[in-house]
Amino acid sequence: MDVAENLHRIRQNIEQACKNSNRNPDEITIIAVTKYVTIDRTEEAIHAGIKNLGENRLEGFLEKHEYIQDRASWHFIGTLQSRKVKEVVGKVDAIHSLDRMSLAKEINKRAAKPVDCFVQVNVSGEETKHGLAPDETLPFIKELKEFENIRVAGLMTMAPHIDDENRLRGIFRQLASLRENVKAEQLDYAPCDGLSMGMSNDYQIAVEEGATHIRIGTDLVGS
Repeated sequence: MDVAENLHRIRQNIEQACKNSNRNPDEITIIAVTKYVTIDRTEEAIHAGIKNLGENRLEGFLEKHEYIQDRASWHFIGTLQSRKVKEVVGKVDAIHSLDRMSLAKEINKRAAKPVDCFVQVNVSGEETKHGLAPDETLPFIKELKEFENIRVAGLMTMAPHIDDENRLRGIFRQLASLRENVKAEQLDYAPCDGLSMGMSNDYQIAVEEGATHIRIGTDLVGS
């Protein structure tokens, strides 16, 4: 499976999804989720034109970051333990899994400058998923005002791995609606322009519903 061919196909699918929803494909950031693949495969993704890499495990992230450094923008997309923050901050361009105050405090303490964070929302309500409940999201973001090193770049959710398109659309729309509520507050530290949602099985639907950052692993770099 050739990463460049996969990327070409994914970009075509994004273009079609953007046509369907009157959007500009330039608004979409493709994050290659490289957690299951080797450094060589990750290198292949960079050569194919991927500029953003996503890792969800600290060990895999540190190993790849040491080799690739700043030849890509790094997104930490997994659950981040507070005690591990010091190993991530300063190396990543964005954290997609801010979901509790203890983590916010640690990021703020360890960062030398504001860190782009996506607040993780458990829209589907699945017990296996991390994230804030939708009705907790805005109050949580308002509480972040005291942290000068946290910038709320957007919201993130993980949809269930299902084929029910209507349910998926409903989840993505709910996150998009939540984002509008946050934006309406006009908080300096929370522009909240981003929507990190959509993975290999549902990214086209996510794009049609407003995703700005899609996290693609299997479909792009394999497993």
